[in-house]
Amino acid sequence: MATAPELDVAASPLDTFRAEARAWIAANFPPSLKGTDNSMSALEGPGDLSDDEAAWKQAMGDKGWGVPGWPAAYGGGGLDKAQVRVLQEELARAGATNPIGGMGVMMFGPTLLEYGSEEQKQEHIPAIAKGLVRWCQGYSEPNAGSDLANVQTFAEDAGDHYIVNGQKTWTSGGQWADKCFALVRTDKSQKHGGISFLLIDMTSPGVEVKPIRMISGQSPFCETFFTNVKVPKSNLVGREGQGWEIGTRLLQHERNSLSGGGGASRLFAGKPMGALAKEYRGEDEKGRVPDSDLRMRIVRHEMDSRAFALTLRRAAMEAKSNQGPSAATSIMKNVGARITQERAELSIEIMGMAGLGWEGEGFTEEELTQTRTWLWGKAVSIYGGSTEIQNNIVAKRILGMLDHQ
Repeated sequence: MATAPELDVAASPLDTFRAEARAWIAANFPPSLKGTDNSMSALEGPGDLSDDEAAWKQAMGDKGWGVPGWPAAYGGGGLDKAQVRVLQEELARAGATNPIGGMGVMMFGPTLLEYGSEEQKQEHIPAIAKGLVRWCQGYSEPNAGSDLANVQTFAEDAGDHYIVNGQKTWTSGGQWADKCFALVRTDKSQKHGGISFLLIDMTSPGVEVKPIRMISGQSPFCETFFTNVKVPKSNLVGREGQGWEIGTRLLQHERNSLSGGGGASRLFAGKPMGALAKEYRGEDEKGRVPDSDLRMRIVRHEMDSRAFALTLRRAAMEAKSNQGPSAATSIMKNVGARITQERAELSIEIMGMAGLGWEGEGFTEEELTQTRTWLWGKAVSIYGGSTEIQNNIVAKRILGMLDHQ
């Protein structure tokens, strides 16, 4: 284990925190996990954690550093934005990945902290902070995708509870989720104003989940059916009819997370593009990739990626100062989608036929993974709000080009 740096008597509070964070990581992070990335595990099924993975997850959860900027009163780290940045730097320095994530962290938790009752926060936030409960999102329906306000899943008032009937689709991780945050209709007489935000237990009688198989061979999405599902009224977030306001706020958190690398982390992960090109295309006498056009496109891609990362950091700091993400997350979502898809396409071009394998002994595990990653990446510009939807938001909310009703 690494030792903590000696503290200077004149060290600033932030320097002191850095030393403490470095010492804690050295004492708790298992060396066997260095360089591994399990940040997407909460979106891809429970799986079996190794002893080291389980220990690291519990340590981060108990410390509150899985969600370091959330209030300590609800199980978060209670750190300010400067401390959060230092913690992220120290985790990266140690080759460690935050093991606590998923939709509870990236979308629902921040929204509940803003709109939930004290009872709801006490009930749900600590479990999210420790990574103990999996959440899924009940938004899209067969006839309410791009036009999300057209949701028809209906929650009928039945006294002290609702009876929910309807269907959701593209429910990410629905087959593994414990709970669902959903947009439901509580009033059929008005479109936006008739929508409410409801929390549904996925183990409730009447909930049925059917996984959807994708072109990549995976089934991370589902169709979800609700048939006479009984939901306590205490599970209503905000008030009836406030669902559109709460739901769109949650989407800002989602797009902020996706553009920041939540869904894109697979495509940014792996070997640097230059190293990948040299491995598959060789080097010239000067140690360069022989194809000058390919070299230039790799350089442009790396420049775009680094500029995007710096812009995300600045936007994150501005979001904290302005009490949360804004409509600008739609710009970040579109740029992030473009960069991740360009990276996947460039990788396939570099690898040639080796990057198009589906199965068989003629391909390495890395090459087979790249093929599936490339296919999976096609969805980046669709989920979380399609590129066209984001362009409309930018036009309306940022540029003021269209009248907003």
